[in-house]
Amino acid sequence: GKETGEMKIVFMGSPDFSVPVLEALIEAGHEIVAVYCQPPRPAGRGKKDRPTPVQARAEELGLMVRHPKSLRNDEAQAEFAALGADIGVVVAYGLILPQAILDAPARGCLNIHASLLPRWRGAAPIHRAIMAGDRESGVCIMQMDAGLDTGAVLSRHAIEIDPEETTGSLHDRLSELGARAITEALENLDTLTPDPQPETGVTYAEKIDKAEARVDWSKPADEVSRLIRGPRGLVRNGRGAGETAGRACGCGQWHPRRGAGPADRRLWQWRGGNHQGPAPRQTCDGGR
Repeated sequence: GKETGEMKIVFMGSPDFSVPVLEALIEAGHEIVAVYCQPPRPAGRGKKDRPTPVQARAEELGLMVRHPKSLRNDEAQAEFAALGADIGVVVAYGLILPQAILDAPARGCLNIHASLLPRWRGAAPIHRAIMAGDRESGVCIMQMDAGLDTGAVLSRHAIEIDPEETTGSLHDRLSELGARAITEALENLDTLTPDPQPETGVTYAEKIDKAEARVDWSKPADEVSRLIRGPRGLVRNGRGAGETAGRACGCGQWHPRRGAGPADRRLWQWRGGNHQGPAPRQTCDGGR
């Protein structure tokens, strides 16, 4: 196989999840010939264009960044091919890659997907695994083809999902796992055997709809817990980062934290207690 450090890589990714992967590839000695990410979008109170986390980090690292709106036109495809890359590494990029892009690097394009394929193909595999109560998740390094996460798997790395796991914590663990998995895969590229995905067990991780993140507090506690840890698991204090402090009370009910108004429902949290507790201080106080 090629010595580590000889690979000329086009890196394609956009969100926080992709940043540790980019850093790991550089640390492993690979040459990043270009970074592709989603275009900057209006964000924050001033609605100023904000670059994606990958763009921000790539520019700090002095890398060339491109953020075309589409890769379907001849000009974008010619620019991509002209990079002369050995391989493309794609992780949570956010655009479908046409065949001309997939074929441009000498060794094609590899994708880091945050699920154990063919379970949870698609946009939101981490959220969906939590919401479905999956016991395990993981990362697959996959050869990309024209389908949606349908390519042959080169390596799979499973981890257990903790019962209290949130989207935020699983996201961070899988991001680090993906970074290790891709550097290993590139080191051993000549010896890895592509394993076609089975036809059975295919599920799709649709994007989380806003309506899905609404909590029906009359549902059983474990279902509410999965919802809090799933679609809401990346929300803290309404700022869209970190994790919620949501957890079912021992009485099986959810209670607002003190002083929480209706808009603060995402901050509802566990308020001590188990009604059968041996001491009065262990009884549920109903969040009051």
